[in-house]
Amino acid sequence: MVSISFFFLFFIGIFAVIGMLRGWAKELLVIFSVILAIFIISILEMLLPGLMNQLTPAGTQAYFWLRALILLTLVFFGYQTPNIPRLGGGGKFARERLQDAMLGLFLGAINGFLVVGALWYYLHAAGYPFPSVIRPPDANDPFTKDAFRMIPWLAPVWLKDTPLYVSIAIAFVFILVVLV
Repeated sequence: MVSISFFFLFFIGIFAVIGMLRGWAKELLVIFSVILAIFIISILEMLLPGLMNQLTPAGTQAYFWLRALILLTLVFFGYQTPNIPRLGGGGKFARERLQDAMLGLFLGAINGFLVVGALWYYLHAAGYPFPSVIRPPDANDPFTKDAFRMIPWLAPVWLKDTPLYVSIAIAFVFILVVLV
């Protein structure tokens, strides 16, 4: 059996390759869409706790699916960005394309960490409600021992309250100054 931490790292690699092919500007918009999704989920849980607990009680499939739906919808629209003109004019050198690809690779890996990590966190918070598909990490199992150490590093754990608000502010400033 393959551990969930292996799949996490595998998907980070896939997102990195996608980022390398798309370029840094488009990948940055996906990062912003993930931050916005985490922000919306956080605001819904903070402003409407009774409704959220009634609709999606913790430890249920609905808990996972509502948060995953919000996240995946915004990530989908983040990947459906319009063609962003290449910064720096039409005649690009090979070095600039290499820099764009390398920065895209790095930002794509961050996207993989944010997207798959957020999904993993919501799955963990729901108590792994799909026992026939995903087995919860076991502290005694050597294959899943790493998974317990990775959970505190996932984005929804540390991207809340002040860091989340600062991230949203930085994203909007960047969009207004650089991309508009």
